[in-house]
Amino acid sequence: MPRKRVDVEKSLLNKGFRGREGDHHYFNYFNTQGKKTAVFTKTSHSHTEISTGLISLMAKQCKVPKQTFEQLVDCPLSQLQYEGLLIDGGHVSPLS
Repeated sequence: MPRKRVDVEKSLLNKGFRGREGDHHYFNYFNTQGKKTAVFTKTSHSHTEISTGLISLMAKQCKVPKQTFEQLVDCPLSQLQYEGLLIDGGHVSPLS
């Protein structure tokens, strides 16, 4: 199901991602201690909606399955839960 770009971007910003501008909107994940991680995704300036296929690619960039990414965007999945999945998957270091 396509999603509005602004809604996806707003959700990412509320879940620990920080945005920066360029040829696309780039979003890097910062852990709950404020440290930048290697997890990132991006959206296009030119599209108002993100297709289902692009949602799948964003999920892959964010190191989770599509269904989990949709939960992250729709808000049932908290930042702490997401970070736990990243730690369990070996994508970010455990908090020290």
